[in-house]
Amino acid sequence: MGQILNEDELVEAVRAERAAGRTLAFANGCFDVLHVGHVRYLADAKAQGDRLIVAINDDGSVRNLKGEGRPILIETDRAELVGALESVDYVVLFSDPDVNRLLRLLKPDVHCKGTDYTLETVPERETVLAYGGKIAIVGDPKKHSTRDFVSRVKSEIR
Repeated sequence: MGQILNEDELVEAVRAERAAGRTLAFANGCFDVLHVGHVRYLADAKAQGDRLIVAINDDGSVRNLKGEGRPILIETDRAELVGALESVDYVVLFSDPDVNRLLRLLKPDVHCKGTDYTLETVPERETVLAYGGKIAIVGDPKKHSTRDFVSRVKSEIR
């Protein structure tokens, strides 16, 4: 089970992992209502390094990104669910509008994004390349979304 850490604790964990010679993969997202697409994305991200760090948008940043009514699950629940996945080693919540600051702080070896991106369209591309990291596009084709799942559930309830 992945450890849920605050940012300072994660910085220390990253130092220890690097001192032990391990490589770090990094993934991020809202992970509101965990689904199979998330699981596959994180499993593939884990294959990119010895340890996988997952940064999860806190409740305020999810609301800013997705709108009112989101997130469906509170941040602590989302962190616990993601942390329970075998592929995940570390979980951290973040409130920034993007993960550029965390990437600059942690400098993971590989920044993993889902298949809804290409190497050229990853928003954090310049940040990762500036510190010498790599970018990997991972997971299965984007056929799963929380928005679609919630819409299906709402239509079934009616």
